[in-house]
Amino acid sequence: QVQLVESGGGLVQPGGSLTLSCAASRLILDNYAVGWFRQAPGKEREGVSCINKIHDDTTYYLDSVKGRFTISRYNANNTVNLQMNSLKPEDTAVYYCAAGDFCEGGLEVWGQGTLVTVSP
Repeated sequence: QVQLVESGGGLVQPGGSLTLSCAASRLILDNYAVGWFRQAPGKEREGVSCINKIHDDTTYYLDSVKGRFTISRYNANNTVNLQMNSLKPEDTAVYYCAAGDFCEGGLEVWGQGTLVTVSP
């Protein structure tokens, strides 16, 4: 069974950093676009960042995270990470990763999510 598992969430103070990791089983992430999404309480899910499949590697970022978040691949571990710096309370949400054919559409395999809480 294809599976994505997110890790790295937790409680952090404003201005702090976290690195989220998306690990895959029965799926080689290099061959897929991988996106990070988030859903805050009472809000709709939104796309945070995405990286297209290897040899393209085009990246996308939500405007509010540009310059603070970085998405990257770690091929040896078959993971895609989201480095989050200068975190703000409004970044608090459950973060999900998803994989599929293209960032522009077709991310069909989803993880269960990891909670990020930014609070003093």
